[in-house]
Parts: sequence; C-alpha cells; structure tokens
Amino acid sequence: MAAVLYKCIECTQEANELHRDYSNGVLKITICKSCQKPVDKYIEYDPVIILIDAILCKAQAYRHIIFNTTLNIHGKLFVFCLLCEAYLRWSQLQGSKQSSDPADIIRYTKEWDFYRMFGLAALELIMFLVGVFTFLWLIKGYLKTIFEPAMMLKALLLSSYGKLLVIPAVIWEHDYSPLCLHLIKVFVLTSNSQAVRVILNCSRRLSLLVIFIGLLMETSASYIFQKMEWST
Repeated sequence: MAAVLYKCIECTQEANELHRDYSNGVLKITICKSCQKPVDKYIEYDPVIILIDAILCKAQAYRHIIFNTTLNIHGKLFVFCLLCEAYLRWSQLQGSKQSSDPADIIRYTKEWDFYRMFGLAALELIMFLVGVFTFLWLIKGYLKTIFEPAMMLKALLLSSYGKLLVIPAVIWEHDYSPLCLHLIKVFVLTSNSQAVRVILNCSRRLSLLVIFIGLLMETSASYIFQKMEWST
C-alpha cells in the first residue's frame, strides 16, 4: 500500500509523515529534507491559532488545512454558505418591499422568495467555479504543478468560509452594513486567491487573474439572470 503523502507547509516538498511516534507517547515532528524546517509546525498548534493564521491568509496555514488534514466539511460548508447568501438577498428583498398592509408581510415572506434567492446564489457560485476551472484548463500546460480539479474545488469551497460573516452583518444591521458586505466580498475573494496560489504553487498575479475570471463569469451570470427576471 502506498504511503500517504503530505506536503511541507514551507516549501511544498512531499513527505511521508508529519511526525514520528516513539515509545511512551513521545512525538517528534518530521523535518523536511528540502528546506530543513518542520514539515508542518501546525500539528502542535491550537486550532484557534490555525484559524487566526488562516484569516490572515498565511500560505502555511492554508497548506496545513488543505494538504495535511483530513478536514472534509467543504460540502456542508458549500451548502451553508449558499444559505447565508440566500438569506442576505432575501432580507434585502423584504426590506425593499415596504408596505403598511400587514397582509403584504405574509405574502412577501413566502418560501418561494427564499428558494429563488438560493437558486440565484447557487447559479452565481457555479458560474464562478466554471470560470475558474475553464481558465485553468486552458492554461494547464503553463502551470508548474499538475492541475487537480478535486483538490482545487475543495480549496475554493473551504476558502469561501468568509461568506458566513454576512449573517452577523445582517442581524446587527447599521449604517455601515453595505460597507461591511463589500469588505466581506473582498475578503472571500482574497481567500480564494490564496487558496489557488497554494494549490498551484503559482505567483500572486496569476492567482488573482484566475479569481478575476471567475468573478467576471459570476457577475455576467447574475446580470443575465436579473435581466431575464425584469423582462418577465
């Protein structure tokens, strides 16, 4: 059976193990043969510290989470982020439909509105991923590493965790909420860019270009959907 391969969080060199377990519970962190640094220092860190470094978009923290852990929540995170995005749009939709008639409140809180917003959020995210994967497929011959779609999808979904922040921004609504929502969007795109950079081991410029292409596809899909909605 082939050994499970990990990656050094400093130089991305492959390693067979993160630590070696000696007798009496003594653990020794594996040293990378390439850079002579610990393969993964984060295995000794508290999860809170890892989360803080991930929020700061440190490449080492991203490599630890993506390559050296068995974290498998990207599917659930994908659905939950869509629910958060749908709730945000639904709440804004209700806010734009002010009426003095109490019966209107019941009508506007129909489940259909929420489902429609969920569908729009899902469509935009899918188009974002289509744009990213299409562009990467076109330039795969120029990449330093082998393009692994499954790993890229996992990294993009995990790095979209910032979308969860829209809920507090909506609940504690104030005059600066629109600014907060824009900052959350920038943070999510920055996290996505760092995830692409970690997976492909590429320059920051290329990772930003990849995310820009995905954002362009997402914006185009949203514009077309809204035009179709207005026409009906």
